[in-house]
Amino acid sequence: MCKRVVAVAFLMVSCAAWLSEPAAAAPTDFSRGFTHVAQEATPAVVFIQVEKKVPAGNMGGFFFNNPYDLFGEDFFERFFGQRGRQQPNNPRRNQRDERFFVQTGQGSGFIISKDGYILTNTHVVGDADHITVRLHNGKEYEAKRIGADPRTEVAVIKIEADDLPTAKIGNTDKLSIGEWVVAIGNPFGLTATLTVGVVSAKGRNGMGITDYEDFIQTDAAINPGNSGGPLLNIDGEVVGINTAIFSRSGGYMGIGFAVPIDMAMDIKEQLVANNGKVIRGYLGVLLNPGDLDAEMARSFGLKSGSGVLLADVLADGPAAKAGLRAGDIIVELNGVGTAETSQFRQAVARLRPGSAANLKVFREGKELTYKVTIGETPGDGEGGGGGPEGETVVEKMGLTLQELTPELARQFGQEGGRGVLVAAVEPGSPAAREGIQPGDIIEEVNRQPVGAPAEVQRQGVSKDGKVLLKLRTPRGRRFVLLRL
Repeated sequence: MCKRVVAVAFLMVSCAAWLSEPAAAAPTDFSRGFTHVAQEATPAVVFIQVEKKVPAGNMGGFFFNNPYDLFGEDFFERFFGQRGRQQPNNPRRNQRDERFFVQTGQGSGFIISKDGYILTNTHVVGDADHITVRLHNGKEYEAKRIGADPRTEVAVIKIEADDLPTAKIGNTDKLSIGEWVVAIGNPFGLTATLTVGVVSAKGRNGMGITDYEDFIQTDAAINPGNSGGPLLNIDGEVVGINTAIFSRSGGYMGIGFAVPIDMAMDIKEQLVANNGKVIRGYLGVLLNPGDLDAEMARSFGLKSGSGVLLADVLADGPAAKAGLRAGDIIVELNGVGTAETSQFRQAVARLRPGSAANLKVFREGKELTYKVTIGETPGDGEGGGGGPEGETVVEKMGLTLQELTPELARQFGQEGGRGVLVAAVEPGSPAAREGIQPGDIIEEVNRQPVGAPAEVQRQGVSKDGKVLLKLRTPRGRRFVLLRL
């Protein structure tokens, strides 16, 4: 089976369980630290159960095997799976099955305020019709979805209660590689399960899990049902939200990913303050995939230092209006060096729309300075509070996308040119109806070139619900108009 990165939030009630082998016993004095973390943090960890009604006609073949599905049939497995409890419903159209299924899923979360605000993952709560939260003391509450941001996988829900136990919030910047961490959650419905590991790496990006990635990697055991739960340091402070695993089987293989708590709290503040919406800064540029290496920099005449290469500048965008061009290398943003593409994207996203940003740019052997008025990222907030309208454009199209690396381009015989790889297509979706297949490359969206999944989302926002795609396929190039 292919390697895959999968969300681990969600446990279908009928799934089989994978059991990890017990760890060797640690010395008593060493284990006391973990015991302290468990005692301090567990009361704030919650069990989340969700339900959604899904028409029977949408159920068949939702997950499928395909040689082009790079990460297996449940790539970044979204929250509602294939099984459920069938309920009768009166047919409204001839020759059509109008029965529906009630899908149930389970995940984790943790309380961050005494009045009931809870952090979890977007794919845990999704567009659920009903959310139930069970506290460590066994009490259950119906929860309201405050907002969910699919671009970071951070979601906020709330229960009506007072004087609740809360998690201590740590600082991801102070977290070190090799440091002990503890994951607490509800894998396979086994509540308040604690596992231990270390920080394997920080700043993981380019995984294709979310649009904005800065993941903490850990070898603490994370399994289906853990998503949304806290990753804690040895002081019992939350440093991340457990979100996904890298796996060949769907179970734990020693590589898990957590959203840094600093990022999660920033998103939480916006979701609460902006009625479930996240507002991000926008330059209107397409960044060259990957970081700028020394050889590429020298080919542009940049002999020392680093920066972010602009593959394209979108017409009428903030950068174009300020005078930036394709081929420019941004070496500083507001006086801070720009060595990593992913970090630059996140820095721009944090800027307030309408504010001014100073960019130092290298162009044809010269350093130039530009002042840019930051715009607002189009299409943000689609994952806001409540209902099917919360789907992103990419989800509405029925696509799972992956950044097109040189290795993937070679694998699919699509070397030369840029674009975004179609990793999976949801059966019955607008994309499937138009014949889009895994392995196709999206080169343009609404006549604008794209080079990252986030750019497909951004350019796909339209008032009339139509998206024009230019595809590069093994059968040649073609245009496809999707009606969402």
